[in-house]
Amino acid sequence: MQWTEKYRPKFYGEVRGQNLAVEKIREFAKHKGGLKKAILLYGPPGTGKTTLAYVAANEINAEIFELNASDLRNKDKLNEILKPAIEQKSLTKSNKIILIDEVDGISAVDRGGLNQLISLIDSTKYPIIITANDIWNKKFSSLRKKCELIQLKEIDYKTIKDTLILILRKEKNFVENDILTNISVKAKGDLRAAINDLQIIAGMEGSEGILDERNKETDIFSALRLIFKGKPTNDTLKIFDSVNMNTDEIILWIEENIPNEYEGEALAKAYDLLSKVDIFKGRIYKQQYWRFLLYERIFLSYGISSSKKEVKNLGFTSYKKPDRILKIWLNNQRTAKKKTIAKKYAQYVHVGEKRALKEFPLIKSIIISNPLIQKELKLTEEEINYLSN
Repeated sequence: MQWTEKYRPKFYGEVRGQNLAVEKIREFAKHKGGLKKAILLYGPPGTGKTTLAYVAANEINAEIFELNASDLRNKDKLNEILKPAIEQKSLTKSNKIILIDEVDGISAVDRGGLNQLISLIDSTKYPIIITANDIWNKKFSSLRKKCELIQLKEIDYKTIKDTLILILRKEKNFVENDILTNISVKAKGDLRAAINDLQIIAGMEGSEGILDERNKETDIFSALRLIFKGKPTNDTLKIFDSVNMNTDEIILWIEENIPNEYEGEALAKAYDLLSKVDIFKGRIYKQQYWRFLLYERIFLSYGISSSKKEVKNLGFTSYKKPDRILKIWLNNQRTAKKKTIAKKYAQYVHVGEKRALKEFPLIKSIIISNPLIQKELKLTEEEINYLSN
């Protein structure tokens, strides 16, 4: 059993590093809503948003009815699923809490479902808890007004380390103090990631060396050798986690080099799995359902590796860089960033997007000159890096 599930908090007192959020949601659940019928928990992954919703339900003996962004595709589906849930009493518990998980996965074309969700918030007699990583997109402005906003912050590494020590005591296991510190710092506030790392390292000999290796950045050539020449294992799934490269670029590298390693049935199977990666990538962009990233990575790592029945070429292979296709893709990425920055600027100063693109060299120098402007335009880190290059 995964330790993240085995040691998931069940009561408020077990939630670590989120005292303010705990107090607010305790009051919200206790009074079945209060002034606002919905509460919106937002913050980075692994900080306990979904867990806190389940804790709140457990504390007041409430049934929890969970939906996610894929259930909010349109008004009709939302009516079909959510409306009965907010009208009917629980058959087994004294109370009910409605959980809408990862609402920021709703895309721009899903506003019908979002508007209906806002309408149902007004009519519900049960408290609604909504979770999101980032809720500051303009399309959520109406939803923010309907909810009490509660931010969950990245968890301090000392709190993460204390939690890991507690888990090890319960497991009657031991990991060196320095390694626990490294895990806690490396997690960057993500408690779930830290617990997953701890479980892997606690179950292996020579764990210190393993952690050192996990902290190193893997180059794409080493990753390709492990995929093409190694046997598929659970570690294969994590190969690209330490590669400092965009997934789309990794796809191009694999596509270019599959024929250098595979032939016949293995070659056909590998390309078939790569096509499935492309299908899921399209679904992610179209539906904004980011959970599909999991399947994208599975096909790209374990799937490609398992295409071969056995390793025939154990010698050195010189992998080729996908220069032509990569240049096209990188240029498209740069053009896309330019367009998104121009769009944000145009909306902020109330001018047309075409004009903003035409005057982009001047706009670029203005934005670079003042970090406050970058903050006002809500530029992403990638967009800021694009302007700086």
